[in-house]
Amino acid sequence: MKVKLVAKKYGKAARECSRCGDHSAIVRRYGLNLCRQCFREIAPKIGFKKYN
Repeated sequence: MKVKLVAKKYGKAARECSRCGDHSAIVRRYGLNLCRQCFREIAPKIGFKKYN
């Protein structure tokens, strides 16, 4: 008996970080699709600034 792998359409596992492939804490705004750790690493390079 074979099991078919079907891509998820909804939920946490449906989206992944485009840089590291992680499924948790995805920043989807502006079409970034990065996890928060990757976003923090590359945010200054892509023009985001941190304000206090």
